[in-house]
Amino acid sequence: MEATEFQMAVEFVLDGSRITSLEAFYDEISRALIPGVSWGRNLDAFDDILSGGFGTPDEGFIIIWSNSTISKEKLGYPETVRQLKIMLANCHPTNREGVKRKLQDAGAGTGETVFDWVVDIILDHCPEGEQAEDNVRLVLD
Repeated sequence: MEATEFQMAVEFVLDGSRITSLEAFYDEISRALIPGVSWGRNLDAFDDILSGGFGTPDEGFIIIWSNSTISKEKLGYPETVRQLKIMLANCHPTNREGVKRKLQDAGAGTGETVFDWVVDIILDHCPEGEQAEDNVRLVLD
């Protein structure tokens, strides 16, 4: 897609001041990207939304994440620890050791955060990502 096409692409604005947890992120996705659409409210389902077919334009779109620094703070290590504890309680026994390691890292303030998880998923749909054909752009504002 040429730069001029992105200038005309549909823009969706996420309000980062509303994103205080992963669940609040899902609420903001429902509000800003796919209002009225029922979805799985998990990271895999979010990845699917970015591929299109849930009300987002098939030809690509731009996500403008306003107040992203607030989101980055709120989706930092404390939220990551909380989410990993939920995952640990629900994951398959073969995945427990990996989740425990990530939980230990997050508790020590190292490794990826929930914010990183979400941004990485979006970037995978951007021009340099593995799913570049989805033509998603991310602007952290």
